[in-house]
Amino acid sequence: MAERIVVIDDEEDIRELIEYNLVKEGYEVASAMSAEEAVPLIKSMAPDMIILDLMLPGVNGLELCRELKGSSEYKHIPIIMVTARSEESDIVRGLELGADDYVSKPFSPKVLNARVKSVFRRGRQDVEDASAVISLEGLSLNPQRREVTVDEQKIDLTNTEFKLLHFLARRPGFVFTRDQIVEGVHGDDYPVTDRSVDVQVVGLRKKLLGYGAYIETVRGVGYRFKD
Repeated sequence: MAERIVVIDDEEDIRELIEYNLVKEGYEVASAMSAEEAVPLIKSMAPDMIILDLMLPGVNGLELCRELKGSSEYKHIPIIMVTARSEESDIVRGLELGADDYVSKPFSPKVLNARVKSVFRRGRQDVEDASAVISLEGLSLNPQRREVTVDEQKIDLTNTEFKLLHFLARRPGFVFTRDQIVEGVHGDDYPVTDRSVDVQVVGLRKKLLGYGAYIETVRGVGYRFKD
C-alpha cells in the first residue's frame, strides 16, 4: 500500500511541483492551500506524512504544526517543513514544536524526495531497541557497555559526551536544536545553557578523530548525525 502524503502550500506552482514528483515516486498525495483546508483533509486521509509550508495565509504553518503535534491523534505523523532561507528562527521553532525535518526554498525535487525517504526510513529505525549497537564504518557505539570505539580503539568519553553522541547517532539525519539536545541528554530541568552544547560537540569531535565529521553543524539551527 502506497504511503500517503498531504502537501500544504499556498503557492500553486510549488504545490503542484511537489505533488507531481511525489506521485512519480509512488506516493498517494493530496494537497491543500491553507491550514483551514488541510485539517479536514488530514482527518479524512490519515496521512503518513505532512509537507508543510510555514508561510501560509490565515493560520500559519507553525501554528498548524503546534496544533498537530499537540494532538494525541496526529502527533505521530512526521512533518517536513518548507521554509525560506531567511527563516532560521522559524526552523528552530518548528523543530522544537516537533517537526521532523525541513527543506529551504528554492529546492530541487530530488532533494525533497530524498528528505521524504529519509524521514520514512528514520521513522522505521526509531522503533528499534535503544540498547542496540550502532556501527558506522570504523565507528562503533555500544550503549549497554557505554563504550565507543574508533577503528577498534576504545575512546574515553565523559558521560555527557557519550549520551550526546548516542542521542544524535540513534536518529541519523534528524536535525536537533541545542535546546532539544540539552533536554534529550540531561532532561528538561537541567541547569545548563544551550551554548554549552557547542563546547561538548567540539570536544567530542576531537576525540572521535576523523569520525568527528559525522556530527554536522546545521547553521543557525543545531546539529545532526550524518545520514
